[in-house]
Order: sequence, then structure tokens, then C-alpha cells
Amino acid sequence: MSTIQNPVLKGFNPDPSMLRVGDDFYIAVSTFEWFPGVVIYHSRDMVNWRQVARPLNRVELLDMKGNPDSGGVWAPQLSYADGQFYLIFSDVKVTGGIYKDVTNYLTTCETIDGEWSDPVFMNQSGFDPSLFHDEDGRKWFVNMVWDHRNGKHDFGGIVLQEYNHDEKKLVGDRKIIYKGTDVGLTEAPHLYKFDDYYYLLTAEGGTMYDHHATLARSKNLEGPYETHPDNPLISSWGHPRLALQKAGHASIVNTKNGEWYLAHLTARPTKAPGDVLLMDRGYSQLGRETAIQKLEWKDGWPYVVDGNYPKVAVEGPDVPEHKWDADFPVVDQFDSEELGGQWQTLRIPYTQFASLTDKPGNLRLYGAGGFSNLHKQALVARRWQAFEFEAETKVSFDPVTFQQQAGLVNYYNTKNWTSVHVTWHEDKGKVIDLYASERNNVSNPLGDDVIPVPDDAEAVWFKVKVDQYTYTFSYSFDGENWKDIPATFDSWKLSDEYIQESGFFTGAFVGMSCIDTSGMSKPADFDYFRYEEKEDDRDHWTLTRHFGSGSKGKNKTVVGQSGTTK
Repeated sequence: MSTIQNPVLKGFNPDPSMLRVGDDFYIAVSTFEWFPGVVIYHSRDMVNWRQVARPLNRVELLDMKGNPDSGGVWAPQLSYADGQFYLIFSDVKVTGGIYKDVTNYLTTCETIDGEWSDPVFMNQSGFDPSLFHDEDGRKWFVNMVWDHRNGKHDFGGIVLQEYNHDEKKLVGDRKIIYKGTDVGLTEAPHLYKFDDYYYLLTAEGGTMYDHHATLARSKNLEGPYETHPDNPLISSWGHPRLALQKAGHASIVNTKNGEWYLAHLTARPTKAPGDVLLMDRGYSQLGRETAIQKLEWKDGWPYVVDGNYPKVAVEGPDVPEHKWDADFPVVDQFDSEELGGQWQTLRIPYTQFASLTDKPGNLRLYGAGGFSNLHKQALVARRWQAFEFEAETKVSFDPVTFQQQAGLVNYYNTKNWTSVHVTWHEDKGKVIDLYASERNNVSNPLGDDVIPVPDDAEAVWFKVKVDQYTYTFSYSFDGENWKDIPATFDSWKLSDEYIQESGFFTGAFVGMSCIDTSGMSKPADFDYFRYEEKEDDRDHWTLTRHFGSGSKGKNKTVVGQSGTTK
């Protein structure tokens, strides 16, 4: 029997919507402000997963220019009926204040990796929508209702309305069918029909450590719905020492052999030595990930096997093992005419600021807005998916003003990032400099000690080394002899928990950036990018999470992202 090792989707892969079509399993996850929107993964055994599609890959489907941090695509839902896939998604334009400005859409495709249809407008009453295909062929749309009124709970309940696919619009009356439990913050509805009951699966408690998945059922689609007698279906809240935290926001699938599984959101917090921790559970710099648990049925209700909390190792389904080749190479040489599937950009397609053909064998970025820009940044990045890894790149760049810079970036959002880059200094010429933003407070750790770039250097190589608690940068002028930059940063500060006041639904990314606030659109050429995880990363995380970190990270001088020494 195979074993599922959680999380099955590492790094920023939240809000899983799992689906089975024949022998194939799929999971769709949220991408928020990162483009293309939605990532879909494919498996034949629930153990081995590969990226198979990023459906919202053109602006006709998803236009996020100007979207706020942690806006964009929330909680997609994937379903299959009538010989085609249905994808429901939200585009959130406003996240602060009393309102949530969100539009819900539907797109379809006959194949999972094909070209998806132009979006169909559904509604704007709230987020986390999904589509239910009933046995009689009728289709029903559900989402949570956002209530902005004073004296009312923001989460106004789960609303149901019929969808007419021929007319491509919602029809009939809307009805609130479920108000949730005393846990509160009821969202992320998914409807299922098993035997004689309709089952309504929701998320409650917010998306931090008190996250839950709540299940209710009714013999009538419109309710009333009774809540699971042993609710929650899954949560980590009562288990502060579990390796997998934040369990909630889930979906249910069964196999052809009659086995049942639950895909759910989770996170793997680390504990920084000597730090005062949020609720003493740690910081999740890899963001919210996806895990899978096995279900069993008792008295008409599903239960997570061995208790309603997440496990790292889970018995897999009774199906043949099916391994895939690695999704992406360790080193991307940028030899293709299209950007690889591991890369994402902020809000807009890379084709609006980058080229893989203007200088073949290189990724050329044309300088655009700074890291605070919500409309156009020339930044190409990939998820942190391990607690310990190295990333390295080679950049050729000839700035003529201090307003131009290009280099290597660790990025969470517009207010939290670190950049080592080539830029211009009026007295010293081409130099290497370092900037960092922590909760929108920007520091320049090198100060006047910028690093001159020799006149005969054809390019500059940059490297970042990330471990469980800190990361450091280094540079080279020949790709062989490396020098460390004298600043150490806290990796856990690029986490949901630390960020939480400024949009905290994503996770840390590493990548390449070119900024030009002069308006010249100065280009930078990146020859390659290497992302290489430490081989024993999973074992290292498990040991340090359960048994403490030993001496690792102690007795170090650590520079926070504000540039001050602790």
C-alpha cells in the first residue's frame, strides 16, 4: 500500500479543490495576485503530483492590474460534467475597509490543459464560490455573502442560486442555506450529493491557526442543514504541537474503489530560536500548502481516520503507483521561447515586460516599476518550496542612473521583500547594493559600503542561501569565486504570521527583478536561474519541528529586514 507524505503540494498552494475524473485526480489552488491565475495539479495515485495547467493565462480571463496585495484569485473550484471541466474563481479587487470588491466567474474547457473559455460573469455578492452539478442535471452556485453593515457579521452565510448554463447566468431566487457554527467566519462552500443526503463542506475560523473545516448535511438541497455531530471535520487548533497546522478549507473526493479522501489547506510553521511567537506556534514562510487525509464513514458521516486532525503520513488509495518526471529543471537556462511553468509574475503576463527571444538563451527584463507598484513590475519569481535551498542567477546590466537596478529578490508582497542588485552610483559607477523592506519600512544595510563592479566584469552573479531561520546573499564576478554580503535576514519574517497587517495569504518567492523608475525601460539579461533544495529538507523540518532546533541559529548576529542588529 502506498503512503501519502504531507504536504503533497509544498510551498504556496492553498485552498485545494480536489476532483476525480476516471482514473485521474486533480487539485486546483489559489494564486492571489500572482499570474497566471490558478495552478492545477494532476495525479494518478494521490501520492505523486505534477503541475498540469495554469488556466487563467491571458488578460481576457484575468486582468489584475492594480489589484492589492493578497487580492486577485481566491479559492478556485474545479468540477467536471457534460464532458468538460468547469472552473469557478474570484477576482478580488478590494480587500480593506468595510467592503470586499469581488467578482466571481466561470470558465470551461474540454481538456484540463487546453485553452479555457472567456469568463462568464456569475455574481459579486461574496467570495469563495463553487458550482454543484446535481443528479437531475441542474447546476447550483454557492458562495459566502459579505455583509458590510455595522452591527452585522461580515460573513453573512452561504447563499445558493441556480445557474442556467444555456443562458450563461444565474437564475431564480437566492437563498441563504447555512449560517455556520459558533466558530464563525463561514466561507469556502462545496456541495456534494452522497446517497440520500446533500453535504455542505465549509471553512470556518479564519485562515490562521484556528482554521477549521465544517461539514453539514440535509436531505433537501435548500436545507435546513444539520452540522456534523463531531464537528469540526478537521482542524489543528486543539493540537498546538502538530507539524501540520492551520488545517481547514477542504474538499472531498472518492476513488473508483470506494475509498474517500480529504484535501485540505495546511502550513508548516518553524520556531525561530529565542523569538516570541504568535500563539507559540511559529511562522510559515512557505505559505499555506496542501495536504490529504483519509476518510471513513460512520452513521452517514465522514470522519478523518484516527482523529480529526492532520497527519504527515497517510495510507494512500489502492491504485497503482504512478510517478512523474520532475516538473521543472534545477537550472533554467532560458532556452525556450516561453517561460517555464515554475515561474509567476505579479498581476500581469510576463510578455508585457519580458522576452525570451530578444537575446536568445537569456530572460530579458525591461525595467518597470518598483516593488510597491501595483500595476507593472518586471519581476519573475517562483515559490519557496523548501526550508533550505539555494537560488542563483547571472545578470548582465548596464545602468546609467541610480533609478535603474536589476538583481535577485526574495519577495512576499509590496511591503515585504529583500533585493540584491546591480545599480549606478554617481561617484563609484556600477555597484552592487542591497535594499530591504520590512512591513513597509525600507532599509539599506550596506549604507555607503556599496560594492563596486569591476570595469572588465561581463556580468554579476548573485546567490541567496536560505535556511530554516535566516538567509544571506553572496556575489561573484566570474561565477566561481564568491563573496558573502555582510547582512543576515530572518527568513521567517517572509511569512503569513509576520506579514499579517498588510495582506497575508501567499508565501515567500525568489526570483529576478529589473526596476527602472527613470522611464527608460532599461533591459537586464538573466542568463540562467538555479533553484536547488537541500536533499534532506523534509527530514530536517520534521526533526526540528518535533524535537527542537538544537544549537542551529543560536549565537548568531542577525540583521532583521529593518537592517538593525538584534
